Amino acid sequence: MTVTEQRPSVDNWQHLAEVPPSGTGARIARRLFRTAINRLDVTVHLAATDKHPAETIGRGGPAIHVHRPDELFARLAKDQLIGFGESYLTGAWDEGLDAAPTALGDFLTVLAAEITDLVPRPLQALRSFIVTRVPRSQHGSRANTRSNIAHHYDLSNDLFRLFLDPTLSYSSALFDDPATATARDLVAAQHRKIDRLLDQAGVTAGTRLLEIGTGWGELAIRAAARGAVVHTITLSSEQLELARERIAAAGHADRVEVELCDYRALLDAPAGGYDAVVSVEMIEAVGWQYWPTYFRTLDHVLAPGGRVAIQAITMPHDRMLATRDTHTFITKYIFPGGALPSVRAIEETAARTTGLRVVDRLAFGAHYARTLECWDAAFTAAADDVTALGFDATFRRMWHFYLEYSRAGFASGYIDDHQITLAKEVER
Repeated sequence: MTVTEQRPSVDNWQHLAEVPPSGTGARIARRLFRTAINRLDVTVHLAATDKHPAETIGRGGPAIHVHRPDELFARLAKDQLIGFGESYLTGAWDEGLDAAPTALGDFLTVLAAEITDLVPRPLQALRSFIVTRVPRSQHGSRANTRSNIAHHYDLSNDLFRLFLDPTLSYSSALFDDPATATARDLVAAQHRKIDRLLDQAGVTAGTRLLEIGTGWGELAIRAAARGAVVHTITLSSEQLELARERIAAAGHADRVEVELCDYRALLDAPAGGYDAVVSVEMIEAVGWQYWPTYFRTLDHVLAPGGRVAIQAITMPHDRMLATRDTHTFITKYIFPGGALPSVRAIEETAARTTGLRVVDRLAFGAHYARTLECWDAAFTAAADDVTALGFDATFRRMWHFYLEYSRAGFASGYIDDHQITLAKEVER
């Protein structure tokens, strides 16, 4: 399948034209929605319907406008939070005219901060009977992972160039101060993030470094500039091609090998072949069922005395356990098969299955909120260029929702970002 054939088009959104019928479920969804919103510091303007007059609910704060309430509540009844996101894609609700660029994310941040209590606790017991589970076709097996990765990362290198900074780093930056940082600070902040990971892994001249998840090659370039010999693997053919070009242009083709390779294939390689391993926001694509295999792979390839430095988007352990099988807007539309670990899950999985132990941890979720704000501003400003690449208006709404939805998670503290360093003891 070519990249062009994978791009979302009008044909991909036909399912959104089928609005679920209103009924008892929609009426219940309306009552639950009004009850939840009326105790939050937000404003929701509900348009009039045949059965309900126009009204404004909420305690005041970031605002949205619901133009088609019947559609919103029908979608909420059928697909819960997926339906909430899909209602945004269809225009059933939005931020309204002349809204601030951050209006959507500001509204979602308030919801994210209260996400565990939006649904009354007695009804939460019914969660396992109501929510849709992640399709087996998205589980992170060898058979599925390549297509999961291609769904997102093989969309178009040119698309990512439109909103990422020149380093093409697609993970949280590490700013001096996220509260005052701007897009002009992104390059330095991305290098600061990368350099800290390389320092934690002990990467210096002569280090044999494995990178799991190449991205577009910036980390490999900076590691090679230190004198390391780098083997970096990816499952994205688009990233592979551009990473090789960027590495060669930087003059490091002799020090860096970029390979299209599933991380599990490394279990067949000789043990202890690398002095250090880095992996930046790749564990989220592994799938919770495969975390033990992922850490066994790290342990297998790492030489005694070596270090692993990973960067991972994380969530609280109890929420991870409650939601890890849930099909979400993100797994349906953005990252098929994705699953966020908790720090505890990382520590316990490593301790249970390997000789790796966590020796350092840095949390910097607020930095990701700022990073995403910069990305979304750039993406929104490039709307005409996105269209010229063949992506339609629904895709642009989807991508804006994804970026602001993600920002809300970090801004509210519901999710976090960690750099975690693990060390392997020297065998005695």
